[in-house]
Amino acid sequence: MPPNMSIRRALAADAPRIRGLTRSAYAKWIVAIGREPLPMAADYDRAVREHIVDLLFVGAELAGLVEMVDGGDHLLIENVAIAPSFQRQGYGGLLVTQAERVAHSLRLPELRLYTNARFAGNVEFYRRHGYAVNREEPFKGGITVFMSKKVDAA
Repeated sequence: MPPNMSIRRALAADAPRIRGLTRSAYAKWIVAIGREPLPMAADYDRAVREHIVDLLFVGAELAGLVEMVDGGDHLLIENVAIAPSFQRQGYGGLLVTQAERVAHSLRLPELRLYTNARFAGNVEFYRRHGYAVNREEPFKGGITVFMSKKVDAA
């Protein structure tokens, strides 16, 4: 990781910044799906308490986050959000790799995630990172794409 970047676990005090970053990161998708994406309305005070949320900083600026949930037999990537000014610079890939490290540390053999089929490029992004499509299901007038990746849990 370059010297001006760091990743740390979120604290309760980070919830407002997480909310703000997520709302700005997902705002561009409102028109595509005709509503606010679910991460825009999530309870980040609860998420920081109950989930694993790792924050990516570039210098002192919060650039992105990955929110994960220990599913017992897998790690669910609940949310990857990158601040608009940092998008399309490789930070999403760094956070997906961070999720793989977390899965490994928890000895979980699989990562799972879901995304909206209308989020241009997301499915392809995850495929490039080794995820496979497991199924697609209708959701609120759109399609949710469920994906997974096996990882070394040893």
